[in-house]
Amino acid sequence: MAACPRIAPYLTLLVSISIFFSSSSCGAAAGNLKDDFEVTWAAENVRFEDGGEALQLVLEPSTGGAGFASKDYFLFGNIDMQMKLVPGDSAGTVTAYYLSSETSNHDELDFEFLGNSSGEPYILQTNVFSNGTSGREQRIFLWFDPTADFHTYSVTWTQQRIVFLVDGVPIRVFSNNEAAKGVPYLNKQPMRVFSSIWNGDSWATRGGQVKIDWAHAPFIASYRNFTVAESACVKATSAAACSAQAATIPSSTTAVGEQQVDTGRLQWVESNFMVYNYCTDQARYPIVPLEC
Repeated sequence: MAACPRIAPYLTLLVSISIFFSSSSCGAAAGNLKDDFEVTWAAENVRFEDGGEALQLVLEPSTGGAGFASKDYFLFGNIDMQMKLVPGDSAGTVTAYYLSSETSNHDELDFEFLGNSSGEPYILQTNVFSNGTSGREQRIFLWFDPTADFHTYSVTWTQQRIVFLVDGVPIRVFSNNEAAKGVPYLNKQPMRVFSSIWNGDSWATRGGQVKIDWAHAPFIASYRNFTVAESACVKATSAAACSAQAATIPSSTTAVGEQQVDTGRLQWVESNFMVYNYCTDQARYPIVPLEC
């Protein structure tokens, strides 16, 4: 996912992701958004508040969106942030929060929110890119109103698996099947954290049938409590440095996230809220993808 608009057949809904990291020891502490992130798009529409403890991304007609990215790269870790989505009639808007390695055969973990007509539920789509391969979209309806208050959107990323969570509830698991099935896993390319809000009304709501109503602008997404803890990768200022450090860390130290996934709650989400799963899309994938 790039930090600027792109048209895609499926939209990943990106949520708050916090990453716990340390320079020499593990810990948990909320970061200052102004210190941890840099503006990547439309600085006038990136609003830092409360001394950098909170942030707003603003979508209005003149710029078409806004975005920011973490200053650091990460490889493995527990990744969280709280986010409140655009309220009211947000049809046509896209709010994305994701990790990306920014390489040609890149790795990426996506949460994206597709805007909706007032009163209709948001769809959250997740996607996983590994070594440049994507097409792994899953979509769910959220079981709460994500515009009424802040909710925590998380990724737990280890050498064994990646777990997407919403308020601590697992909604998706992507396991390391590299050795067993030859499916590239996200264990070599450090990633930065990105977020953006933009005009996706050519496809975002009902396949592009519902357009943005600019009379309701500005559209605002809010962020707070970015946290990075228990990371297997030391905080780094470059992808190369992060890779070099992570390569020296044995897998036994990535205990964060190796706790058993709550399969009961995962099945509850899949049974009650999932509206699309690429693994069961036989028209698109006559041969079931290996990782499924």
